[in-house]
Amino acid sequence: MHPMNSVTPRQPSLFRQLGGEAPLRRLVDTFYDIVDTHPDGAALHRMHLEQGLDGAHLRQVQFEFMCGFLGGPRHYAERTGHANLRRIHEHLAIGPDEVQSWLRCMVHAIEATGVPMDVAPRLMQTFMRATEVLRNRD
Repeated sequence: MHPMNSVTPRQPSLFRQLGGEAPLRRLVDTFYDIVDTHPDGAALHRMHLEQGLDGAHLRQVQFEFMCGFLGGPRHYAERTGHANLRRIHEHLAIGPDEVQSWLRCMVHAIEATGVPMDVAPRLMQTFMRATEVLRNRD
């Protein structure tokens, strides 16, 4: 018999399920390699070029943000004072093409880096929710 107020054990953060900083760094670097070279990354790559965004800077910022976003160290928030996803991207026109480009490139990166099969769907669900929050045009 279970007590009425029993606590369900909490799953480790997605950050921990991925294995921490080193696997996350590989995922982010692979993601940007794909954005820069794969046809699925074309819309995202074009947006980065139009904004004059530096690839090395993007990789570092994305890594720092993802650490905290996925439940690990809050590097980005510590450096900038916030980790508001909408605020970070408010200057960009993000429509369905950019959202799909980002998601497709992340699927490729997850497959290429061997994210565990039990973690990948939860990771993509989290990313899908985040990209819909960022979408600011049709």
